[in-house]
Amino acid sequence: MHSFRVWAPKPSKVDLYVAGARMPMQSDSSGWWSARSEADAREIDYGFVLDGGEPRPDPRSPWQPDGVLGLSRTVDHSAFAWTDAHWRGIPLSGSVIYELHVGTFSPGGTFDDAIGHLDHISHLGIDIIELLPVAEFSGDRGWGYDCVDLYAPHHAYGGPDGLKRFVDACHNRGIGVVMDVVYNHVGPAGNNLAEFGPYFDERHATTWGPSVNFDGADSREVREFVIDNAEMWLRDYHCDGLRLDAVHAIRDESALHILEELTERISALGAHLGRSFFAIAESDLNDPRLVRDRESGGFGLDAVYADEFHHAIHAVLTRETTGYYEDFGSMALLAKAVRSGWVYTGEYSRHRRRVHGRRPVGINGQRFVVFLQNHDQVGNRAIGDRIGSSISPGRVKVGAALVILSSFVPMIFQGEEWGASSPFLYFTDHRDADLARAVTVGRRSEFSYFGWIAEDVPDPQSAETFRGSRLNWSEIDDSSHAEMLGWYRTLVRVRRSLGQLTDGVTERTRTSYDEGAGWLVIERPHVMIAINIGVDDIELNAPVLAEIIAASDDRVAISGTKVLLPQDTVVVLRV
Repeated sequence: MHSFRVWAPKPSKVDLYVAGARMPMQSDSSGWWSARSEADAREIDYGFVLDGGEPRPDPRSPWQPDGVLGLSRTVDHSAFAWTDAHWRGIPLSGSVIYELHVGTFSPGGTFDDAIGHLDHISHLGIDIIELLPVAEFSGDRGWGYDCVDLYAPHHAYGGPDGLKRFVDACHNRGIGVVMDVVYNHVGPAGNNLAEFGPYFDERHATTWGPSVNFDGADSREVREFVIDNAEMWLRDYHCDGLRLDAVHAIRDESALHILEELTERISALGAHLGRSFFAIAESDLNDPRLVRDRESGGFGLDAVYADEFHHAIHAVLTRETTGYYEDFGSMALLAKAVRSGWVYTGEYSRHRRRVHGRRPVGINGQRFVVFLQNHDQVGNRAIGDRIGSSISPGRVKVGAALVILSSFVPMIFQGEEWGASSPFLYFTDHRDADLARAVTVGRRSEFSYFGWIAEDVPDPQSAETFRGSRLNWSEIDDSSHAEMLGWYRTLVRVRRSLGQLTDGVTERTRTSYDEGAGWLVIERPHVMIAINIGVDDIELNAPVLAEIIAASDDRVAISGTKVLLPQDTVVVLRV
């Protein structure tokens, strides 16, 4: 016998649909409907019929084996044989993150296939894998940010048990797993939530449509829907943390913001289970309240993305100054990014045409996640080109050093560590012809903002766009790729060996630079990092008895009290 419940205050009648038959459900005063089925199978396909219509998937469907338009299937989480009983979590502070898209990370594009490459990630020195969203989305391929069934691991990746096997394998290698979750909107295809109840609020608009109803009438159950989902990934799938997509698009005017309530609840869950959890926010607000503790009036998140750190490095290395890069491009702003993570902390932004951000006073550097590349900064380019396609390998090594040896939490995008040649394009697999056409047209039109030609933008709906984004693992053995991989491994090893690189005390970071000559020196206690991205080889003063810990080029050398830096090189000195 199986019990079924669904929150559906909008319809006047709800039936349970199982094995081709409809069974009336009973409601209570709060809008919840319930029924029991005599079916005794461990897995049952089911749906809900609202006011006599067609069966709909469960808003909390644990599995959609036939995609977003199919029936839901029950999952018995107690049946999985976990082997990670020793695992109690992993601290975000001091860790190195690896961002991974399941569909393009391995040839098979599944959780099980990805397990075969975990030893590579372990040997790189990675502590945490951050999965792009795996909740059920339209079709067999996509980034995952148009997810619809938030509780169901995607069918094409291997479903619930596939995800559990992946997390279990990560933990047995000492690697944590972060789940990327989307709570600011729901994808368009298969989205039936509004038929059940007031999940959305037209008062607040987002780029993707109406906002999720976190503060309007009857929002209590909507908030629980999201918080229960967050707890599920941590409890039932043993994930170690959450990455919250675009929290600046979450609208909540409640006295208790949904982000604060969420962090409070996952903290309580961790205490109950004897495990440590954390939450990372993606936000372009540059608002320190996101990571201030709840007792100080903050939301209590553990970290926040610092996209401006990326922008400052990217603009200097590539000299791109279009779009949002128009606010960057100077060594002065790069130096500020190195010191504080955010660049705009109350200054006027030309791109935004307003004052932006606030100073992160008293915020430890380990509260910021930084990167040279990530899925957005690569995939939201017209042809999905990685940074290595437009600058020299030497400059890529410089950028990698600035990220991995920073005072912040570094993140590496899949394949970045060996200078992968494959792009990471935007791809979708919508089966609705009108929606597919709208995505293709919209994607091409938006790139005119950056001056890219629409006809050069690959069709997101093409299977070739997806296949072309898959990593080519055979590249690792090529000499140039092996050299880049060796450099990344060196940087992670150096970060591990020097505690002053992970203490997050940004006040101890000092910078000096020469805008014209193109050099930057970063000093932390007993460590000096010097880069040269100017047009000439240079000599910089080196402290007496300085020792080279790592250098991106064999030509880097110390001569007396000078360090010799050829063009596009970086050196790490013990001083």
